[in-house]
Amino acid sequence: MALTSGRYIGHEQDRGIVQFSMQDGGKEIACAVSTSAMDYLERGPQARPEQREAQFTRLRDRIEARAASKYRATEFEGTPPGIVLRSIDFRG
Repeated sequence: MALTSGRYIGHEQDRGIVQFSMQDGGKEIACAVSTSAMDYLERGPQARPEQREAQFTRLRDRIEARAASKYRATEFEGTPPGIVLRSIDFRG
């Protein structure tokens, strides 16, 4: 089954990530993208903390496409297992 959009969970400034989820049918998949990866995708100045949700929304299609790719490749991290995206995931 293909992953679909889930929910925006929030920005964790101390960890430098934005947490979100995706859905595999009825199963919620925990995901995170680093704020440095989002800044890399926009190729502009670093976004301020209060801008992270809007930045995620602008980049959501690209972020979710890469998360789906890592999901299909079973590239999970952490406990419980989830998808973590970093700048390197968007290069090349």
